[in-house]
Amino acid sequence: MLIMKLHLHPHWQKCLREVVFVIQSQRNSFHVQQAERLRADLLLQTEELQESPPPILLLHTLSDSEGDWSILPSLPYFSSHFGKNSSWIMFLEEETNVKLEKLLTVLKKFVRRKEWFLGKPLHDDESTIIHHYAFAENPSSFKYPDFSAGWALSIPLINRLANKVQQEPLKSDFTIDLKHEVALYIWDEGKGPRLTAVPELCTLPENSPTAQHCATAVSTHSPLCGEPVTREDIFVAVKTCKKFHLERVPVVKKTWEKQASRLEYYSDHADPSIPTINLGVPNTDRGHCGKTFAILSRYVSSSVPKTDWLLIVDDDTLISLPRLQALLSCYDPREPVCLGERYGYGLGQGGYSYITGGGGMVFSREAVLRLLASGCKCYSNDAPDDMVVGMCLNAVQIPVTHSPLFHQARPEDYARDFLAHQIPISFHKHWNIDPVAVFSKWLNDSDSSAERLSTRLKEEL
Repeated sequence: MLIMKLHLHPHWQKCLREVVFVIQSQRNSFHVQQAERLRADLLLQTEELQESPPPILLLHTLSDSEGDWSILPSLPYFSSHFGKNSSWIMFLEEETNVKLEKLLTVLKKFVRRKEWFLGKPLHDDESTIIHHYAFAENPSSFKYPDFSAGWALSIPLINRLANKVQQEPLKSDFTIDLKHEVALYIWDEGKGPRLTAVPELCTLPENSPTAQHCATAVSTHSPLCGEPVTREDIFVAVKTCKKFHLERVPVVKKTWEKQASRLEYYSDHADPSIPTINLGVPNTDRGHCGKTFAILSRYVSSSVPKTDWLLIVDDDTLISLPRLQALLSCYDPREPVCLGERYGYGLGQGGYSYITGGGGMVFSREAVLRLLASGCKCYSNDAPDDMVVGMCLNAVQIPVTHSPLFHQARPEDYARDFLAHQIPISFHKHWNIDPVAVFSKWLNDSDSSAERLSTRLKEEL
């Protein structure tokens, strides 16, 4: 039997043994379940190849460090555990589907003793704030990987980068768009390799006829885990101020306000025509921490109807509440959940993660109760509210849960190919755009299209 096995698969055994799979998992129970589903699928394919299973790691289990999701702090771990007997670290997102045999064939094309950075390339069409306006003269010249397609680092590159991380501590800085920042760190102003494009790493739907050549594909980016939560289960808090009552609030009313069942506008000025509520917190030019914490306190008071979920948005946030309702079907409101687009601060130095406010911050009722019970407060009314909330969540060990469907910036600030395999939930900012047109193009579902979306999502589950 062993002879037959070696005869049937002479190269799979050697290849598979040299690949370490790292699933970019999260601590929330839904995401753990998704990561375990992917691990089980990889193990099943391994069995079908009649091979011993490769190492399959869940990123969130490697240590208690909040910074593990930012990859770079974990490089010394990968080097010390796998730097001698492996050839590749293959990173996968939870929704990445892998055709193992095809993937091994792809990796065999590359000389394993060299430094390789493999992936499906994304590029910016114009310089963007989320990448600190990098490569402003030629934004499309720099390629970075779409994590959804999977991406790989060769062990020689892992070992060198691990030494660099240990010798030169990572900057205590912001992590905004991880895939771009990882690519910048690896490239290192030309001292390291650029991303090598691998056509077989794809973000096409798995059942697409054009995905036949693909070693990876994606599940939908819009999970539906049951009936969408009802409109009545989400309380929506819109932060505004007097100077934007005539400029921004009308856009909310013209676009997504009618999708909400329970919504209040919070301002520094009570205007009955909108209406807005003055929380007694003076307006600040930045930060808004005092206002956000006042909203959190009001949410758990008898002043508003009791709901499972709280959504806090800015007055220039554009959002699809029906899509949010579908997404929230995957989360348990009895757990402390804080959901949105995750950023990080000082993650290489024991920092913290936070949900960036412009794309919308979603809290389960349980998360708000625990946050307020901790006694954590703003150090000033104009402190950055999203970062202070992140620090507080970190202190009480409530995980920040990332969804790529929330966006802190405008559609044009993201790579077209990145948005192409998404059904986005939110965007932010009215700068140099027609916000009503952006909402209509990216976020507005007519009744019939929402129905089709729901049907398609159910078919893909």
